[in-house]
Amino acid sequence: MRKGILFFALLVSFVGCRKEETVKTPKKLIDKAVMVNVFYDLALLEASKYQMMSKTEYQKISPKEFILKKYKIDSAQFSQSNIYYAFSIEEYKAMFEQVQKRLQTNSDKMDTIIKRKQEKLKLNSKTHSKSRVEKLAQ
Repeated sequence: MRKGILFFALLVSFVGCRKEETVKTPKKLIDKAVMVNVFYDLALLEASKYQMMSKTEYQKISPKEFILKKYKIDSAQFSQSNIYYAFSIEEYKAMFEQVQKRLQTNSDKMDTIIKRKQEKLKLNSKTHSKSRVEKLAQ
């Protein structure tokens, strides 16, 4: 019993004396909203990279380099900001949830557009076939 109390007291003292580690705010911290946009664009470019594998000019482009140029940031600034935001797991998770929500919203929009176009093509196809039959009947 005494060993348990001693162990508990030592544990409490170690936990209580532990320094709270923090990450210093980078000098050129990228705004959180901009970081969300960067993550979103990177996700889109990475996904589209596999859709356009045959295009040799597309293969020459590095998605990360393209994004860094687009947002006028350098790789060190991106890395430091990424580390800073990643230190707060909940904040980082919320950022990626925003990215995921945007990707899903755009995916849903694209699905709707594709469905409408397919329905329109079917309708045009039926109308075209009907008019051919009518012409043949005459």
